[in-house]
Amino acid sequence: MTLKGIGETTAEAIIEYRKENKFTKIEDIKNVKGIGDKKFESIKEDIEIKDSKK
Repeated sequence: MTLKGIGETTAEAIIEYRKENKFTKIEDIKNVKGIGDKKFESIKEDIEIKDSKK
């Protein structure tokens, strides 16, 4: 919910997606229900992919 325009429902969808899938590029977030091209464009500057092995 720290991303602008992402509410509780979408944040939960991101977490659920992340439990089953690995984000390898920021565009992968568009696979989450509720995040399309328009929403992606508004949040893409605030997204980063972290290596979970660190």
